[in-house]
Amino acid sequence: MIRIDDLGLFLRSAALGSFTAAAVEADLLPGQVAAAIKRLERELEVRLFTRTTRSLRLSAEGEQYLPTARSVLEHLEQGRENLRGEHAPLRGTLQIAAPSDLGRNLLLPWLTEFRRLHPALCVRFLLSDQVSNLFRDPVDVAIRYGFNEDANYIALPLVPLNRRVLVASPDYVARHGTPLVPDDLLRHTCLPYLQNGRLHDRWQLGAQTVQVAGPLFSDDADVVRRWALSGEGIAYKSWLDISADVHAGRLMVLMADHPGDIYPLSFACPHRGQVSRAVTQFHQWLSERFSTIPPFVMD
Repeated sequence: MIRIDDLGLFLRSAALGSFTAAAVEADLLPGQVAAAIKRLERELEVRLFTRTTRSLRLSAEGEQYLPTARSVLEHLEQGRENLRGEHAPLRGTLQIAAPSDLGRNLLLPWLTEFRRLHPALCVRFLLSDQVSNLFRDPVDVAIRYGFNEDANYIALPLVPLNRRVLVASPDYVARHGTPLVPDDLLRHTCLPYLQNGRLHDRWQLGAQTVQVAGPLFSDDADVVRRWALSGEGIAYKSWLDISADVHAGRLMVLMADHPGDIYPLSFACPHRGQVSRAVTQFHQWLSERFSTIPPFVMD
């Protein structure tokens, strides 16, 4: 008979690529995880993983079985949620991935407040500007910028009309002047950023695209914002990331009549079976808070 705990360890081992990492997460010994996988393999009469001394990866049969194992555990969790009732305390673990700048400076206090309202809920908050794989990475929800180009996951809108804007500190503008048209950026120090190994140095401003350059770039959007705040150059940032700095006078919007491209913010889940009560309530919570941020108004 297949054990439910063994299915859970199979999913975590597949996501983390390591029995040891899965054991640490579950507060077990690596040998206990390996034994659980062996039991599952005996029940299924297949090899679920291909093991070497340096790596662990799913076999072809393991890849085929992974959606089934995930579906079984999700149906069990949904049944547990149904028994608890709509007004029962939120329990379990909510794993959230978010971009670095937005996560540290906007989502963090909101998430802390949400957790205080639901003290039985465990929250794991993962910050990275690399795009997470919702089917491999240990996340229930990914807060994502950009358009939904993968029909395999569910994307619920948070701020669909968010934009990128050009910003610089008052100190930078005082020292270097104000660019008035997109081509002026060719004579300014700009702050490109890296994402998934790609340098984003082509900035869309109105109908024109400009290839910018500068001596500083990072794969962390929070670092780029901090450089802009310290007067190191011009940044091309999500309005959500810098709206508080603009309203406080720490940053200035440049060329508001040449707005950047639409850069929507979404709340992404692997599929509808993963939309638990905790996920649903967290989406509603975030939607209410994002609605309080004044939108960017073009000149």
